[in-house]
Amino acid sequence: MNSHPRPRRAFWGDVRFLVGLGMIAASLAGVWLVVSSAGATTPVLQATRTIVEGEAVGSDDFQVVEVNLSSLTDRYLAPQDLDGGSVASRTLAADELVPDSAVADAESRRTTTIVIETGTAVPGGVAVGSPVELWQSRMPEDGAAPEPPSILVDAATVASVVEDEGVLASSDAGVELVIERSDVAAVLAAITGGANLSIVPIGTAR
Repeated sequence: MNSHPRPRRAFWGDVRFLVGLGMIAASLAGVWLVVSSAGATTPVLQATRTIVEGEAVGSDDFQVVEVNLSSLTDRYLAPQDLDGGSVASRTLAADELVPDSAVADAESRRTTTIVIETGTAVPGGVAVGSPVELWQSRMPEDGAAPEPPSILVDAATVASVVEDEGVLASSDAGVELVIERSDVAAVLAAITGGANLSIVPIGTAR
């Protein structure tokens, strides 16, 4: 009986087989990367209370939380990024993740705080961190017609409210405001000039 030699497999068939194995391996690697990245977290800082713009901050003002990388849309402050002598460059709400742009070096800040006595009741919705306007009403000189109230500072932030015997809506109240340093002279001039000062939450009146 004559035996017929088995035909050899074509070279292109072997190559196609190897390419198929490579594609399967690449697919498995891609799935592994997706799964592993979905579970990856990074430690970032979270505010434990409302922090007002210009306020000095330290480690006691934050807690470290682990956040999934895929949920981050911006760069946030890590525990090792918090330096001594830092201040909030904007108001941070309690439980807010802290962007690195929200904390700055104290020497670079352009704001300061000033305490004013208001001549009217503080609106009930005003609290620490509220953005407000500071209005003034100057006392007219003898025989002069009274001037209409005007905006003295168009953008300030409430740092604290001094309550009068537990009643916020008293006829007078002390309010600590964060204002630009460039506005300090005008505010002090209004205070020494005897102007009546009032705060108005931004967006409610103008």
